[in-house]
Amino acid sequence: MKKQQSGKEKRGGESSQYRWALTVFLMAVSLSAALSLASQSMLDGAGVVVAVLILSLFIGLGIVFDVIGVATTAADPKPFHSMAAHKEKGAKESLYLLRNASHVSSVCNDVVGDICGIVSGATGAVIVTQLQNALNTRNVLISVGVTALVSGLTIGGKALSKTFAMKQSTKVVYWAGRFLHIFHRG
Repeated sequence: MKKQQSGKEKRGGESSQYRWALTVFLMAVSLSAALSLASQSMLDGAGVVVAVLILSLFIGLGIVFDVIGVATTAADPKPFHSMAAHKEKGAKESLYLLRNASHVSSVCNDVVGDICGIVSGATGAVIVTQLQNALNTRNVLISVGVTALVSGLTIGGKALSKTFAMKQSTKVVYWAGRFLHIFHRG
């Protein structure tokens, strides 16, 4: 027989859900502000080549975090238990990522991925303006072309990376855990 949850238990779950939503909201606002500020300061006075490099950085960052988010939801924790028993660096952090896969996926795919997409769009707009000024034209085809290229690279890169993330999920989570281990030494 199933036990019915009391009203207090249900509210605790709802409270936790609202707390998580608030945490994600605040994280998104903070990260978005930081990345936008960094992007704007790097783009200020930069030429088209530097702007394209910054755009590539944000597209790549979005793809990398998408890979981590997908891999975390796909990986099997068994190898990490063995690694943790052998005290391998990053194993405990990898297990933490896997135990919190839904939150990790939300942060990586939704928060970081969406922010990178937005900042990429803003960077694309800067590139359009720079190209229009350099070519002394206001042709809408430049805007359409840059937007289409940014979208294609972002979506195509993420589509390509999802297969990799699923097939190589253990390696991806392990390397993410190793990276996090750098900050958890003590």
